[in-house]
Amino acid sequence: MRELLDALIADTELQMPLLDLAIRRTDLQQCARLAHYCKGACANVGAKAAATVLAELERSAKSGAPEECSRQLAALATEVDRLRHVQV
Repeated sequence: MRELLDALIADTELQMPLLDLAIRRTDLQQCARLAHYCKGACANVGAKAAATVLAELERSAKSGAPEECSRQLAALATEVDRLRHVQV
């Protein structure tokens, strides 16, 4: 399980700069796609809090709210940090 969680963290950390770039460019369609991808990965390994943040990020992107997307990306960083410290 630790290996799966570590792989999820690594993949999510790779996607976060892409999410940030999409938000800064106001490419909310790309932001929604990336959030959706990450949300599925998190849900598949049981990282429910991160998946919830990503679902909110995806909704915000689809509704055209880049400021909300930025806040949710910061919340995602917090969740990823929490996942690093999960004991499995």
